[in-house]
Amino acid sequence: MSKPAVTASERNRPERSRPVRLLPSAVTIMALCAGLSAVKFALDGNPGLSLAMVGAAAVLDSLDGRIARLLDATSKMGAELDSLADAISFGVAPALVLYVTLLEGSSGGWVIALVYAVSIVLRLARFNTLLDDDSRPPFAGEYFTGVPAPAGALVALFPLAADQQWGDGWWDSFYVVAVWMVLTAGLIVSRIPTLALKTVSVPPRLAAGLLVLVALGAALLITYPFVLVMILIVVYLIHIPFAVRSQRWVAARPEAWESKPAERRAVRRATRRRQPAGRRASSARLGLRRPR
Repeated sequence: MSKPAVTASERNRPERSRPVRLLPSAVTIMALCAGLSAVKFALDGNPGLSLAMVGAAAVLDSLDGRIARLLDATSKMGAELDSLADAISFGVAPALVLYVTLLEGSSGGWVIALVYAVSIVLRLARFNTLLDDDSRPPFAGEYFTGVPAPAGALVALFPLAADQQWGDGWWDSFYVVAVWMVLTAGLIVSRIPTLALKTVSVPPRLAAGLLVLVALGAALLITYPFVLVMILIVVYLIHIPFAVRSQRWVAARPEAWESKPAERRAVRRATRRRQPAGRRASSARLGLRRPR
C-alpha cells in the first residue's frame, strides 16, 4: 500500500516544535501548582510541606526560563504566564501560609499578609518594565533590583522554618512575624541591587570545596531540611551588602561595563593588592576593555 502524500505545510513544519515550545510553560505551571499546594497543606495543618512546596516552586521557577532559552522557545505568552505564576506562588501563597499558621488569622495579620502580597506584585511589575528599558547599562542584567520574588518568599517564610525546627519561641510570635514580613516586603520593593545567580561563577581552585558544600547541603536536606533553609536564607541576606558594593564599583567605571564579571573580580583583587587604601588604579593599566 502506498503512503499518503505529504503536504507542503507538513514538510515545512519544524520537527517536534509543539512539545519543545510547551515544555517551559509546563514547568511554569508545575511551579504554580506547587505554590497553590503550599496553601492547601497549610490549611490541612502541615506547614512543613507548605514550606517544601514553596521551595519546589522556587526551584522550578529558576528552571523554566533557562529551559526556554536553551530550546529557543521564549515567547510573550510564556513571559506573561511566568509573571502571573510568580505572583501567586511567591506572593499570594506565602502570604496565606503565614496568615494561616503564624499570624493567628487576625485582622492585623491579614493586613500584613496583604502588604507582603502587594509588594511581590509591585516588584514583578517593575521587573517587567525594566526588561523593555533600552537605557539600562550593559551590566544591569547581572543584578536584580530588589530581592527577587522566589528569594523574597523564602525569606518571608524564615519564621515558619524556625517554628518547624525548634517549636514555639519568640521567633514565631505575632509581632516578630509581622515585623519580619514588613521588612521583607521593603527589601522586595527596594532598589537595592542583588546578584543574579546566572552571573555567579566559581574559580577552578574552589570547585572541590564547593562540591563538598553541595554534599553537606544534601545531607542537611535529608536530616535537617529546615536548618538548611534557614542557612540559605541567612547566606542570601549576608550577600546583599557585597552585591551593593559590587554594583556601585561597576557603575562608577564605564570602562568595565563590557567586561565579564570574572574579569572585573580579578581587576578588583589586583587593585587591592597593588594600590594603597583609598587610591584607585586606572582602568588602562588593569586591562579593562572599553565599551564598543
